[in-house]
Amino acid sequence: MTPSSATSQKTYDAGTPPTAAGPGDAYRSERSLFPGDTGSFPLELRQALVRLLRGPYIDGTVDAPLWTTILTHRASLQQYLSEVFLLLTVDPERKIALLTPAGIDAVHTQPIVARKPLRREETLLALRLRLLLDRQAGTGTDATITRGGAREILAEHRQPGAVDDKRLDEQTDASLARLLALKLLLPTELPGEYRVSNALALALPFDAIDQIPAYLAALDADDTTEDGTE
Repeated sequence: MTPSSATSQKTYDAGTPPTAAGPGDAYRSERSLFPGDTGSFPLELRQALVRLLRGPYIDGTVDAPLWTTILTHRASLQQYLSEVFLLLTVDPERKIALLTPAGIDAVHTQPIVARKPLRREETLLALRLRLLLDRQAGTGTDATITRGGAREILAEHRQPGAVDDKRLDEQTDASLARLLALKLLLPTELPGEYRVSNALALALPFDAIDQIPAYLAALDADDTTEDGTE
């Protein structure tokens, strides 16, 4: 290195003061939870985010502290979730919170919580359970369905000419398993009986519950949905 370049480098270093730590840096430092942590949320808020992202939903009747955190910091949570094209949906009456993809077709990106669409039988069963949930609302009793009841529902919506009972049993068990995996159905103490989750009302939203019978009729009339429907 030449003397002139060394002098130039020394002058540059001396003329570049270190960045001063601002209030935001102190805030992040206090909440640092691991090496390299640059987050600013406190622990309980980060845990709420993880639970929401893990899904499929938060039930406030099961975890009251988490529910309180979500209600208290709803605006902050939504601000963060907006960065990844997600919306926080909260139903205070049912005490359910879940994430839904934002309408982002204009920016041509895939939603972070894309899930495999419900198959035809899963959709039919879920819609009938949605009606059952609405009828039970305000009664003080849980909406429940048995395996036999689910089979009867799917039997009512069998394709014309379908008489394969073994196939119907397989469809019933597969539909129940999918709704259980999504926690739209919850197991009870009784074998073969399930409680309909309040989250079903948010997972299958309708402006008016009267729209569902017409939707069911459309599914029955559409022969192209044999392989699945959303």
